[in-house]
Amino acid sequence: MPISGSVPPIRRRARAKTIAMKRLTKEELRIGALLYPEKSYWRPETRGECANVSRPCPYVSCKYHLYIDVNPRTGSIKINFPEREVWELNHSCALDVAEQGGITLEEVGEILNLTRERIRQVEVRGLMKLKEAGGEDLMSYLMRQ
Repeated sequence: MPISGSVPPIRRRARAKTIAMKRLTKEELRIGALLYPEKSYWRPETRGECANVSRPCPYVSCKYHLYIDVNPRTGSIKINFPEREVWELNHSCALDVAEQGGITLEEVGEILNLTRERIRQVEVRGLMKLKEAGGEDLMSYLMRQ
């Protein structure tokens, strides 16, 4: 029985679901190819072409779409929001989010369905790569922002 004024329950983040292509049987791959044949249809190739497309973005196969991530090395598909449909996302395009300007680690975590700590780890790794590539001036500029 809830006590009045009690702390609200912690909302647990739904864990991303990964589909490993190597684990699919030949029959599953055949059925998938029949259900979803490759089609050649127009899709934006530049930011200028996609900026005016309706939102949420219908191009889930775009590498900037936030619903799924495809590992280019293994082909595995990670569904970032398994409990939602594509059209239920508040943000569907990473480029739209970047265009808005700076946001907090918590906001990035919410948008990508990752914890704040994981976002911090990715940020540190990215800054290290930038430093190794000789972008120290850019890195010091970014750290001041």
